[in-house]
Amino acid sequence: MILKFRNHHYRIEPIRIFPVLLVALLCLQGVALAQENVPDRQGEPGMESPAPVDPIMTLTLEGAQGPQSMDAALKIVLLMTVLSLAPAFLILLTSFTRIVIVLGFLRQAIGANQAPNNQIIIGLALFLTLVVMSPTLQRMNTDAIQPFMNEEMSQSEAFAKVQIPLKDFMLGQVREKDVALFLDLTETVAPDSPEDLPMLVVIPSFVLSELKTAFTMGFVLFIPFLIIDMVVASVLMSMGMMMLPPVLISLPFKILLFVLVDGWFLVVKSLVQAFQ
Repeated sequence: MILKFRNHHYRIEPIRIFPVLLVALLCLQGVALAQENVPDRQGEPGMESPAPVDPIMTLTLEGAQGPQSMDAALKIVLLMTVLSLAPAFLILLTSFTRIVIVLGFLRQAIGANQAPNNQIIIGLALFLTLVVMSPTLQRMNTDAIQPFMNEEMSQSEAFAKVQIPLKDFMLGQVREKDVALFLDLTETVAPDSPEDLPMLVVIPSFVLSELKTAFTMGFVLFIPFLIIDMVVASVLMSMGMMMLPPVLISLPFKILLFVLVDGWFLVVKSLVQAFQ
């Protein structure tokens, strides 16, 4: 065999090529065997992860030996459901709705949109709700919760007993017009006494009444601060200061007025006494 490279001729004998080809074939076979024997290291860093598998969630009940065990499991599931709905119960069945709305209107009336912030308003509303609802909560604990915990009454009896103080509280704040509306919407016959009203009628009637009362109190809170804004705007217009924002000037006067009359004390006192 003759090879030509850059005008030079090289003669290669075939008998000398065979050992080279044989060595090359043996090397390729060794590489192939080595690749087959490489262990699976996909989970290590730098290696490709396996294809993702869809997760499967299972719910099992172990140790159930009869209907009583199933009854206990269902009670646990119902308790978890009630706990998940606790924020809604706190908002709708207590005085929290009115208090937090009035405090929000008060902050807007002053004009300080970030003072106090939402955390402070909600925290104050929660503590005021505990103050307002403490007699009702004590009755619920004495009449229903403690007897049930002491196994003096069944679960159904405790559930019926715990509704009585809460219903009395809501009926003390509800308006007859709202009750009549939901009696008509639910096509329920009006009972002889308010205590016989179903909770399906009492709860939405109470929420609607609380919203109306909260907006009424918010309107009353807006009036003095609105008068200050009008006076400041009139003075600035008479002085020809059209480019100066009236809110920038009226805000210190509104804060000063609110501090001088001890506004927080009056608002909190009015909110709490309105439920008594």
